Amino acid sequence: MHRKVVPDIVNKQKIELLPVTTTVRDAARNMAERHIGAILVGEGRRLQGIFTERDVLTRVVARGLDPDTTTLDKVMTRNPDTVGPGDLALEVLERLRVSGYRHLPVVEVDQVVGIVSIRDLYAAAKRELEEDLQQREAFIFDTGYGTG
Repeated sequence: MHRKVVPDIVNKQKIELLPVTTTVRDAARNMAERHIGAILVGEGRRLQGIFTERDVLTRVVARGLDPDTTTLDKVMTRNPDTVGPGDLALEVLERLRVSGYRHLPVVEVDQVVGIVSIRDLYAAAKRELEEDLQQREAFIFDTGYGTG
């Protein structure tokens, strides 16, 4: 897959970073309202961490923490792995697979430009495979190859 993270996968995302003082409950509400599985944490466009659905389960619920008083700075992943906008989608997909991540922030020169999910990358891979198949079919049938 020769698509790049930006603009082929991440394109015109509304970037919102929650402050580290946000409660888990407010972060979860934000994710539910936006239908997303991860939220970026930071100040301005400077990334400090990531908080995911999995974090809610393993770092809050399983530990018996109160989501109304626990803040993101206590349960987020600090200094998460990131990808760059020019990284190839296939390479990022492999990183996600190997590391077990579902989301990675996209950062350019210390500024968040988006977030990419495994679902986004699988959708891009599917589109690329479909396009490749269409091109191959067009080549085969337009050249008369295999028509006997």
